[in-house]
Amino acid sequence: MLHNKWQTSPTVKTVKCVHTNAEKYKVNTALTAGKMYEVKNETEEFIFVIDNTGKVGGYYKDYFEL
Repeated sequence: MLHNKWQTSPTVKTVKCVHTNAEKYKVNTALTAGKMYEVKNETEEFIFVIDNTGKVGGYYKDYFEL
């Protein structure tokens, strides 16, 4: 269970949140537009960052400026 160690793993890179305009999900409570976030893991479609709740969350890449 590798995802259990993401909270304490080293940061891969930092990305800037560009917008929180989600069609389906409520993203504006966990992300803030214009804020920098630490990336803990990345897949082809998602980025896993430490969000405003202090936990690792997975979000679509289109919310971020890579």
